[in-house]
Amino acid sequence: MPSSPSRAAAAASEQCVLVLQGGGALGAYQAGVYEALAERGVAPEWVAGVSIGAVNAALIAGNPPERRVERLRAFWDQVSSGLLLPALPERCGDELRSWFNASSAALVAGFGVPGFFMPRLPPAPLQPSGTQGALSWYDTGPMRSTLERLVDFDRINDTRCRGKVRLSVGAVELQTGNSVYFDSARQAGPHRFGPEHVMASGALPPGFAPVAIDGKWYWDGGVVSNTPLQYVIDQPAVQDMLVFQVDLFSARGPLPRNLDEVAERAKDIQYASRTRLNTDLVAAQQRLAAAAQRLADRLPAGFADDPDLQALLNAGNCRAVTVMHLIHRSKSHAGASKDYEFSRQTMRENWAAGRADVEASFADPRWQNRPRNKAGITVLDLAPRPAGR
Repeated sequence: MPSSPSRAAAAASEQCVLVLQGGGALGAYQAGVYEALAERGVAPEWVAGVSIGAVNAALIAGNPPERRVERLRAFWDQVSSGLLLPALPERCGDELRSWFNASSAALVAGFGVPGFFMPRLPPAPLQPSGTQGALSWYDTGPMRSTLERLVDFDRINDTRCRGKVRLSVGAVELQTGNSVYFDSARQAGPHRFGPEHVMASGALPPGFAPVAIDGKWYWDGGVVSNTPLQYVIDQPAVQDMLVFQVDLFSARGPLPRNLDEVAERAKDIQYASRTRLNTDLVAAQQRLAAAAQRLADRLPAGFADDPDLQALLNAGNCRAVTVMHLIHRSKSHAGASKDYEFSRQTMRENWAAGRADVEASFADPRWQNRPRNKAGITVLDLAPRPAGR
Protein backbone atom coordinates (compact mmCIF):
# COMPACT_ATOMS: atom_id res chain seq x y z
CA MET A 1 0.00 0.00 0.00
CA PRO A 2 1.24 3.56 -0.63
CA SER A 3 3.01 5.53 2.09
CA SER A 4 0.79 7.65 4.29
CA PRO A 5 0.64 11.42 3.54
CA SER A 6 2.67 12.19 6.67
CA ARG A 7 5.27 9.60 5.68
CA ALA A 8 5.51 11.06 2.17
CA ALA A 9 5.78 14.59 3.54
CA ALA A 10 8.51 13.55 5.95
CA ALA A 11 10.53 12.10 3.09
CA ALA A 12 10.07 15.12 0.84
CA SER A 13 13.26 16.82 2.04
CA GLU A 14 15.39 13.68 1.62
CA GLN A 15 17.33 12.81 -1.49
CA CYS A 16 16.19 9.32 -2.51
CA VAL A 17 18.99 7.01 -3.70
CA LEU A 18 18.81 3.43 -4.97
CA VAL A 19 22.00 1.39 -4.41
CA LEU A 20 22.24 -1.89 -6.34
CA GLN A 21 24.81 -4.60 -5.65
CA GLY A 22 26.21 -7.02 -8.21
CA GLY A 23 25.07 -10.64 -8.42
CA GLY A 24 24.29 -11.80 -11.96
CA ALA A 25 21.05 -13.74 -12.30
CA LEU A 26 20.02 -12.71 -8.78
CA GLY A 27 19.51 -9.17 -10.13
CA ALA A 28 15.85 -9.96 -10.90
CA TYR A 29 15.34 -9.40 -7.15
CA GLN A 30 16.33 -5.75 -7.66
CA ALA A 31 13.82 -5.39 -10.49
CA GLY A 32 11.08 -6.64 -8.16
CA VAL A 33 12.21 -4.19 -5.48
CA TYR A 34 12.06 -1.29 -7.94
CA GLU A 35 8.60 -2.28 -9.18
CA ALA A 36 7.25 -2.37 -5.62
CA LEU A 37 8.90 0.96 -4.75
CA ALA A 38 7.48 2.60 -7.89
CA GLU A 39 3.99 1.39 -6.98
CA ARG A 40 4.40 3.21 -3.67
CA GLY A 41 5.45 6.46 -5.30
CA VAL A 42 9.14 6.14 -4.39
CA ALA A 43 11.10 7.87 -7.16
CA PRO A 44 14.91 7.71 -6.85
CA GLU A 45 16.82 10.82 -7.85
CA TRP A 46 20.07 8.86 -8.02
CA VAL A 47 20.75 5.21 -8.89
CA ALA A 48 24.15 3.64 -8.27
CA GLY A 49 25.09 0.10 -9.22
CA VAL A 50 27.84 -2.44 -9.71
CA SER A 51 27.79 -5.28 -12.28
CA ILE A 52 24.19 -6.49 -12.80
CA GLY A 53 23.22 -3.65 -10.46
CA ALA A 54 24.73 -1.27 -13.01
CA VAL A 55 22.56 -2.82 -15.74
CA ASN A 56 19.39 -2.44 -13.67
CA ALA A 57 20.46 1.10 -12.72
CA ALA A 58 20.93 2.05 -16.39
CA LEU A 59 17.50 0.62 -17.26
CA ILE A 60 15.98 2.84 -14.56
CA ALA A 61 17.96 6.03 -15.21
CA GLY A 62 17.77 5.62 -18.98
CA ASN A 63 13.99 5.57 -19.24
CA PRO A 64 11.09 7.83 -18.19
CA PRO A 65 9.26 6.71 -15.03
CA GLU A 66 6.32 5.20 -16.88
CA ARG A 67 8.58 2.87 -18.92
CA ARG A 68 11.09 1.70 -16.32
CA VAL A 69 9.32 -1.42 -15.09
CA GLU A 70 8.47 -2.33 -18.70
CA ARG A 71 12.14 -2.10 -19.70
CA LEU A 72 13.28 -4.04 -16.64
CA ARG A 73 10.75 -6.72 -17.52
CA ALA A 74 11.91 -6.78 -21.16
CA PHE A 75 15.52 -7.30 -20.08
CA TRP A 76 14.81 -10.05 -17.57
CA ASP A 77 12.41 -11.83 -19.91
CA GLN A 78 15.08 -11.80 -22.61
CA VAL A 79 17.95 -13.12 -20.49
CA SER A 80 15.74 -15.90 -19.11
CA SER A 81 14.35 -16.90 -22.51
CA GLY A 82 17.12 -19.36 -23.38
CA LEU A 83 16.11 -21.88 -20.70
CA LEU A 84 12.39 -22.40 -21.13
CA LEU A 85 12.36 -25.63 -19.17
CA PRO A 86 9.05 -26.87 -17.74
CA ALA A 87 8.48 -25.23 -14.35
CA LEU A 88 8.69 -27.52 -11.36
CA PRO A 89 5.87 -27.64 -8.80
CA GLU A 90 6.42 -25.26 -5.89
CA ARG A 91 6.59 -28.17 -3.40
CA CYS A 92 8.89 -30.40 -5.42
CA GLY A 93 11.50 -30.79 -2.67
CA ASP A 94 14.98 -29.32 -2.33
CA GLU A 95 16.78 -32.24 -3.98
CA LEU A 96 14.81 -32.05 -7.24
CA ARG A 97 14.94 -28.25 -7.30
CA SER A 98 18.70 -28.26 -6.69
CA TRP A 99 19.08 -30.60 -9.67
CA PHE A 100 16.90 -28.28 -11.80
CA ASN A 101 18.97 -25.22 -10.82
CA ALA A 102 22.30 -26.95 -11.43
CA SER A 103 21.10 -28.15 -14.84
CA SER A 104 19.95 -24.65 -15.79
CA ALA A 105 23.30 -23.18 -14.75
CA ALA A 106 25.17 -25.85 -16.73
CA LEU A 107 23.20 -24.93 -19.87
CA VAL A 108 24.10 -21.27 -19.33
CA ALA A 109 27.78 -22.15 -18.92
CA GLY A 110 27.70 -24.10 -22.17
CA PHE A 111 25.51 -21.94 -24.38
CA GLY A 112 25.41 -18.44 -22.82
CA VAL A 113 22.45 -16.13 -22.17
CA PRO A 114 20.34 -14.43 -24.89
CA GLY A 115 21.02 -10.71 -25.08
CA PHE A 116 23.83 -10.99 -22.54
CA PHE A 117 26.79 -13.21 -23.47
CA MET A 118 27.77 -16.15 -25.66
CA PRO A 119 30.71 -18.59 -25.59
CA ARG A 120 33.83 -17.64 -27.52
CA LEU A 121 34.66 -19.88 -30.45
CA PRO A 122 37.38 -20.95 -30.41
CA PRO A 123 37.61 -20.80 -26.60
CA ALA A 124 40.06 -18.49 -24.86
CA PRO A 125 42.97 -21.00 -24.51
CA LEU A 126 42.99 -21.39 -28.29
CA GLN A 127 42.92 -17.65 -29.02
CA PRO A 128 46.14 -15.71 -29.80
CA SER A 129 47.77 -14.42 -26.62
CA GLY A 130 47.20 -10.71 -26.03
CA THR A 131 43.93 -10.54 -27.97
CA GLN A 132 40.52 -9.81 -26.44
CA GLY A 133 39.46 -13.37 -27.19
CA ALA A 134 42.25 -14.78 -25.04
CA LEU A 135 41.09 -12.86 -21.96
CA SER A 136 37.67 -14.40 -21.29
CA TRP A 137 35.46 -17.40 -21.86
CA TYR A 138 32.50 -15.38 -23.15
CA ASP A 139 31.76 -12.56 -25.60
CA THR A 140 29.50 -9.82 -24.20
CA GLY A 141 28.74 -8.24 -27.58
CA PRO A 142 25.04 -9.15 -27.17
CA MET A 143 24.88 -7.00 -24.01
CA ARG A 144 25.89 -3.88 -25.93
CA SER A 145 23.03 -4.42 -28.38
CA THR A 146 20.61 -5.01 -25.50
CA LEU A 147 21.66 -1.83 -23.70
CA GLU A 148 21.44 0.24 -26.87
CA ARG A 149 17.91 -1.06 -27.43
CA LEU A 150 16.55 -0.70 -23.89
CA VAL A 151 18.45 2.30 -22.47
CA ASP A 152 18.17 5.90 -23.70
CA PHE A 153 21.70 7.16 -23.08
CA ASP A 154 20.76 10.60 -24.45
CA ARG A 155 18.37 10.89 -21.51
CA ILE A 156 21.14 9.95 -19.05
CA ASN A 157 23.50 12.55 -20.57
CA ASP A 158 20.97 15.38 -21.03
CA THR A 159 21.43 17.77 -18.12
CA ARG A 160 18.23 19.59 -19.13
CA CYS A 161 16.07 16.46 -19.01
CA ARG A 162 13.12 16.91 -16.69
CA GLY A 163 13.09 14.23 -14.02
CA LYS A 164 16.66 13.19 -14.85
CA VAL A 165 18.05 10.48 -12.60
CA ARG A 166 21.74 10.55 -11.74
CA LEU A 167 23.54 7.32 -12.67
CA SER A 168 26.78 6.02 -11.11
CA VAL A 169 28.38 2.66 -11.91
CA GLY A 170 31.45 1.13 -10.28
CA ALA A 171 34.35 -0.56 -12.07
CA VAL A 172 38.02 -1.40 -11.43
CA GLU A 173 40.85 0.11 -13.46
CA LEU A 174 42.75 -2.99 -14.52
CA GLN A 175 46.35 -1.77 -14.43
CA THR A 176 46.19 0.24 -11.18
CA GLY A 177 43.67 -1.98 -9.36
CA ASN A 178 41.80 1.13 -8.19
CA SER A 179 38.05 1.36 -7.82
CA VAL A 180 36.55 3.90 -10.25
CA TYR A 181 33.02 5.31 -10.59
CA PHE A 182 31.56 6.55 -13.83
CA ASP A 183 29.03 9.17 -12.81
CA SER A 184 26.57 10.97 -15.09
CA ALA A 185 26.93 14.01 -12.83
CA ARG A 186 30.56 14.25 -13.96
CA GLN A 187 30.46 12.84 -17.51
CA ALA A 188 30.39 15.63 -20.11
CA GLY A 189 31.51 16.49 -23.62
CA PRO A 190 33.55 13.64 -25.13
CA HIS A 191 33.15 11.65 -21.88
CA ARG A 192 29.44 11.04 -22.27
CA PHE A 193 27.89 8.06 -20.52
CA GLY A 194 27.47 5.08 -22.87
CA PRO A 195 26.89 1.32 -22.88
CA GLU A 196 30.63 0.72 -22.47
CA HIS A 197 30.53 2.21 -18.95
CA VAL A 198 27.79 -0.21 -17.90
CA MET A 199 29.60 -3.12 -19.56
CA ALA A 200 32.85 -2.20 -17.79
CA SER A 201 31.05 -2.38 -14.46
CA GLY A 202 29.94 -5.94 -15.28
CA ALA A 203 33.14 -7.30 -16.89
CA LEU A 204 33.78 -10.01 -14.30
CA PRO A 205 36.93 -12.05 -15.06
CA PRO A 206 37.60 -14.62 -16.33
CA GLY A 207 34.09 -14.93 -17.72
CA PHE A 208 34.10 -11.53 -19.40
CA ALA A 209 36.93 -9.53 -20.97
CA PRO A 210 37.95 -6.07 -19.74
CA VAL A 211 36.34 -3.07 -21.43
CA ALA A 212 38.38 -0.19 -22.87
CA ILE A 213 37.29 3.40 -22.13
CA ASP A 214 39.45 6.35 -23.14
CA GLY A 215 42.56 4.20 -23.43
CA LYS A 216 42.16 2.45 -20.05
CA TRP A 217 40.86 -1.03 -19.34
CA TYR A 218 38.25 -1.90 -16.73
CA TRP A 219 36.89 -4.96 -14.95
CA ASP A 220 33.78 -5.56 -12.85
CA GLY A 221 33.55 -3.26 -9.82
CA GLY A 222 32.84 -6.26 -7.61
CA VAL A 223 36.49 -7.31 -7.91
CA VAL A 224 37.21 -4.60 -5.32
CA SER A 225 33.81 -3.70 -3.80
CA ASN A 226 30.45 -5.15 -4.75
CA THR A 227 28.35 -2.28 -3.44
CA PRO A 228 28.32 1.46 -4.23
CA LEU A 229 27.11 2.42 -0.73
CA GLN A 230 30.40 3.93 0.42
CA TYR A 231 30.73 5.91 -2.81
CA VAL A 232 27.22 7.31 -2.40
CA ILE A 233 27.57 8.42 1.20
CA ASP A 234 31.02 9.90 0.56
CA GLN A 235 29.68 12.36 -2.04
CA PRO A 236 29.09 15.98 -1.00
CA ALA A 237 25.43 16.68 -0.30
CA VAL A 238 23.35 19.31 1.44
CA GLN A 239 20.15 17.26 1.77
CA ASP A 240 19.40 14.40 4.12
CA MET A 241 19.53 11.10 2.30
CA LEU A 242 17.20 8.09 2.11
CA VAL A 243 19.10 5.12 0.64
CA PHE A 244 17.44 1.91 -0.50
CA GLN A 245 20.36 -0.52 -0.54
CA VAL A 246 19.43 -3.67 -2.47
CA ASP A 247 21.92 -6.51 -1.95
CA LEU A 248 22.03 -9.85 -3.74
CA PHE A 249 24.36 -11.75 -1.40
CA SER A 250 23.76 -12.09 2.33
CA ALA A 251 26.64 -11.94 4.78
CA ARG A 252 24.58 -14.07 7.16
CA GLY A 253 24.09 -17.74 6.38
CA PRO A 254 24.00 -21.27 7.80
CA LEU A 255 26.93 -23.63 8.19
CA PRO A 256 27.55 -25.52 4.93
CA ARG A 257 26.87 -29.27 4.79
CA ASN A 258 28.58 -30.22 1.52
CA LEU A 259 31.06 -28.84 -1.03
CA ASP A 260 28.40 -27.05 -3.09
CA GLU A 261 27.21 -25.24 0.02
CA VAL A 262 30.84 -24.44 0.89
CA ALA A 263 31.24 -22.76 -2.51
CA GLU A 264 27.93 -20.93 -2.12
CA ARG A 265 28.76 -19.70 1.38
CA ALA A 266 32.23 -18.54 0.30
CA LYS A 267 30.69 -16.59 -2.61
CA ASP A 268 28.11 -14.99 -0.29
CA ILE A 269 30.81 -13.82 2.11
CA GLN A 270 33.09 -12.62 -0.71
CA TYR A 271 30.45 -10.48 -2.41
CA ALA A 272 28.21 -9.46 0.49
CA SER A 273 28.11 -5.77 1.35
CA ARG A 274 29.86 -4.70 4.48
CA THR A 275 26.97 -2.42 5.36
CA ARG A 276 27.73 -2.29 9.06
CA LEU A 277 31.40 -1.52 8.36
CA ASN A 278 30.43 1.29 5.96
CA THR A 279 27.79 2.80 8.22
CA ASP A 280 30.02 2.59 11.31
CA LEU A 281 32.72 4.46 9.38
CA VAL A 282 30.28 7.20 8.37
CA ALA A 283 29.02 7.51 11.94
CA ALA A 284 32.61 7.83 13.22
CA GLN A 285 33.35 10.52 10.60
CA GLN A 286 30.24 12.44 11.61
CA ARG A 287 31.18 12.26 15.30
CA LEU A 288 34.67 13.53 14.45
CA ALA A 289 33.30 16.45 12.43
CA ALA A 290 30.85 17.34 15.21
CA ALA A 291 33.65 17.27 17.81
CA ALA A 292 35.80 19.45 15.56
CA GLN A 293 32.95 21.95 15.22
CA ARG A 294 32.51 22.13 19.00
CA LEU A 295 36.25 22.73 19.35
CA ALA A 296 36.18 25.37 16.60
CA ASP A 297 33.43 27.23 18.44
CA ARG A 298 35.72 27.57 21.47
CA LEU A 299 38.87 28.62 19.61
CA PRO A 300 39.92 32.23 18.99
CA ALA A 301 38.72 33.72 15.70
CA GLY A 302 42.24 33.57 14.28
CA PHE A 303 41.95 29.78 13.94
CA ALA A 304 38.94 29.95 11.58
CA ASP A 305 41.04 29.44 8.45
CA ASP A 306 43.57 27.04 9.95
CA PRO A 307 44.02 24.19 7.39
CA ASP A 308 44.27 21.50 10.08
CA LEU A 309 41.02 22.63 11.66
CA GLN A 310 39.33 22.76 8.26
CA ALA A 311 40.48 19.21 7.54
CA LEU A 312 38.85 18.02 10.76
CA LEU A 313 35.64 19.92 10.03
CA ASN A 314 35.48 18.33 6.59
CA ALA A 315 36.05 14.80 7.92
CA GLY A 316 32.29 14.17 7.85
CA ASN A 317 29.02 15.88 7.16
CA CYS A 318 26.16 16.63 9.45
CA ARG A 319 23.31 15.42 7.26
CA ALA A 320 21.10 12.52 8.31
CA VAL A 321 21.32 9.29 6.32
CA THR A 322 18.70 6.53 6.52
CA VAL A 323 19.54 3.21 4.86
CA MET A 324 16.68 0.81 4.11
CA HIS A 325 18.56 -2.47 3.64
CA LEU A 326 16.88 -5.05 1.39
CA ILE A 327 18.79 -8.33 1.04
CA HIS A 328 18.11 -11.26 -1.26
CA ARG A 329 18.29 -14.30 0.98
CA SER A 330 18.67 -17.42 -1.10
CA LYS A 331 16.58 -20.51 -0.59
CA SER A 332 18.29 -23.70 0.52
CA HIS A 333 18.17 -25.17 -2.99
CA ALA A 334 19.88 -22.19 -4.68
CA GLY A 335 23.44 -23.58 -4.80
CA ALA A 336 26.78 -22.06 -5.71
CA SER A 337 25.70 -21.42 -9.31
CA LYS A 338 22.79 -19.17 -8.31
CA ASP A 339 24.37 -16.07 -9.86
CA TYR A 340 24.40 -17.62 -13.32
CA GLU A 341 21.22 -19.69 -13.12
CA PHE A 342 18.98 -17.78 -15.53
CA SER A 343 15.91 -20.05 -15.73
CA ARG A 344 12.57 -18.28 -16.16
CA GLN A 345 11.19 -19.96 -13.04
CA THR A 346 14.02 -18.74 -10.82
CA MET A 347 13.91 -15.25 -12.37
CA ARG A 348 10.23 -14.92 -11.49
CA GLU A 349 10.84 -16.19 -7.97
CA ASN A 350 13.65 -13.68 -7.41
CA TRP A 351 11.50 -10.84 -8.80
CA ALA A 352 8.62 -11.83 -6.50
CA ALA A 353 11.00 -12.00 -3.51
CA GLY A 354 12.07 -8.40 -4.13
CA ARG A 355 8.45 -7.26 -4.20
CA ALA A 356 7.62 -9.21 -1.03
CA ASP A 357 10.54 -7.74 0.91
CA VAL A 358 9.49 -4.18 0.04
CA GLU A 359 5.90 -4.93 1.05
CA ALA A 360 7.00 -6.39 4.40
CA SER A 361 9.43 -3.52 5.08
CA PHE A 362 6.91 -0.78 4.31
CA ALA A 363 4.30 -2.48 6.52
CA ASP A 364 6.68 -2.55 9.49
CA PRO A 365 5.89 0.07 12.17
CA ARG A 366 9.61 0.85 12.45
CA TRP A 367 9.44 2.19 8.88
CA GLN A 368 6.04 3.84 9.13
CA ASN A 369 6.99 5.64 12.37
CA ARG A 370 10.68 6.15 11.81
CA PRO A 371 12.02 9.32 13.45
CA ARG A 372 13.77 11.92 11.33
CA ASN A 373 17.08 12.43 13.08
CA LYS A 374 18.89 15.74 12.60
CA ALA A 375 22.17 13.96 11.88
CA GLY A 376 23.79 10.55 11.96
CA ILE A 377 23.06 7.32 10.15
CA THR A 378 20.20 4.87 10.70
CA VAL A 379 20.01 1.37 9.18
CA LEU A 380 16.67 -0.42 8.82
CA ASP A 381 16.71 -4.14 7.92
CA LEU A 382 13.05 -5.03 8.23
CA ALA A 383 12.32 -7.84 5.79
CA PRO A 384 11.79 -11.23 7.45
CA ARG A 385 14.73 -13.65 7.43
CA PRO A 386 14.34 -17.31 6.48
CA ALA A 387 15.34 -19.71 9.25
CA GLY A 388 19.12 -19.92 9.60
CA ARG A 389 19.80 -16.98 7.28
